[in-house]
Amino acid sequence: MERLVLSIKESYNELINKVTWPTWSNLQQSTILVLIASLIFALLVFLIDTVSSQVVNFFYGL
Repeated sequence: MERLVLSIKESYNELINKVTWPTWSNLQQSTILVLIASLIFALLVFLIDTVSSQVVNFFYGL
Protein backbone atom coordinates (compact mmCIF):
# COMPACT_ATOMS: atom_id res chain seq x y z
CA MET A 1 0.00 0.00 0.00
CA GLU A 2 2.90 2.35 0.73
CA ARG A 3 4.28 1.83 -2.76
CA LEU A 4 0.93 2.81 -4.27
CA VAL A 5 0.73 6.01 -2.22
CA LEU A 6 4.34 6.87 -3.09
CA SER A 7 3.67 6.26 -6.77
CA ILE A 8 0.63 8.55 -6.72
CA LYS A 9 2.58 11.29 -4.91
CA GLU A 10 5.44 11.04 -7.39
CA SER A 11 3.05 11.13 -10.35
CA TYR A 12 1.32 14.22 -8.94
CA ASN A 13 4.67 15.91 -8.33
CA GLU A 14 5.78 15.17 -11.88
CA LEU A 15 2.55 16.50 -13.37
CA ILE A 16 2.76 19.71 -11.38
CA ASN A 17 6.50 20.47 -11.56
CA LYS A 18 8.00 18.71 -14.58
CA VAL A 19 5.36 18.62 -17.31
CA THR A 20 5.27 21.53 -19.75
CA TRP A 21 1.66 22.23 -20.57
CA PRO A 22 0.79 23.89 -23.90
CA THR A 23 -0.62 27.39 -24.02
CA TRP A 24 -4.24 27.88 -25.00
CA SER A 25 -3.32 29.17 -28.48
CA ASN A 26 -0.95 26.23 -29.09
CA LEU A 27 -3.67 23.84 -28.00
CA GLN A 28 -6.16 25.43 -30.40
CA GLN A 29 -3.68 25.32 -33.28
CA SER A 30 -2.90 21.67 -32.63
CA THR A 31 -6.59 20.80 -32.42
CA ILE A 32 -7.33 22.51 -35.73
CA LEU A 33 -4.38 20.74 -37.36
CA VAL A 34 -5.59 17.34 -36.12
CA LEU A 35 -9.14 18.04 -37.33
CA ILE A 36 -7.94 19.05 -40.80
CA ALA A 37 -5.61 16.04 -41.05
CA SER A 38 -8.43 13.72 -39.95
CA LEU A 39 -10.80 15.16 -42.55
CA ILE A 40 -8.20 14.78 -45.30
CA PHE A 41 -7.49 11.19 -44.26
CA ALA A 42 -11.24 10.38 -44.13
CA LEU A 43 -11.71 11.89 -47.59
CA LEU A 44 -8.80 9.86 -48.93
CA VAL A 45 -10.22 6.62 -47.49
CA PHE A 46 -13.65 7.48 -48.93
CA LEU A 47 -12.17 8.08 -52.38
CA ILE A 48 -10.16 4.85 -52.32
CA ASP A 49 -13.23 2.93 -51.15
CA THR A 50 -15.41 4.45 -53.88
CA VAL A 51 -12.89 3.78 -56.64
CA SER A 52 -12.24 0.20 -55.53
CA SER A 53 -15.99 -0.43 -55.27
CA GLN A 54 -16.48 0.83 -58.83
CA VAL A 55 -13.63 -1.35 -60.11
CA VAL A 56 -15.03 -4.45 -58.40
CA ASN A 57 -18.54 -3.71 -59.72
CA PHE A 58 -17.12 -3.25 -63.21
CA PHE A 59 -15.35 -6.62 -63.18
CA TYR A 60 -18.29 -8.50 -61.67
CA GLY A 61 -20.70 -6.75 -64.02
CA LEU A 62 -18.97 -8.24 -67.04
